[in-house]
Amino acid sequence: MTGRPSGVIALAAGIAGLAWCLRDFALVGRGTPAPFDPPQQLVATGLYRWVRNPMYLSALSLLVGEAALLEAPVLLRYAAGFFLVAHLFVVLYEEPALRRKFGESYDRYRATVPRWLARRPR
Repeated sequence: MTGRPSGVIALAAGIAGLAWCLRDFALVGRGTPAPFDPPQQLVATGLYRWVRNPMYLSALSLLVGEAALLEAPVLLRYAAGFFLVAHLFVVLYEEPALRRKFGESYDRYRATVPRWLARRPR
């Protein structure tokens, strides 16, 4: 039962993070995460000031929260697999696509905001 409070906290953080990112995609980027309606502007505000991939990290937080809440180690293995697939997708597809779409502004963003380990914005 010790994992349940931390599971609730991780779930809440994941839900809040996803909601914040979706809001920023709609209001700042004027789009959605969906491939048929991607953001028209580079989103570098909100959680995206701290880390380049807060949406994937929020989803990971949901999975870890579920694993703790349900006391299901199999979900931790699933979370690890999710992170590996997300990392490969980001490195092999998403970052090159964003560079093509947003050019120099994305290069500057990439140089100042870390991919996975959040840090205080400068």
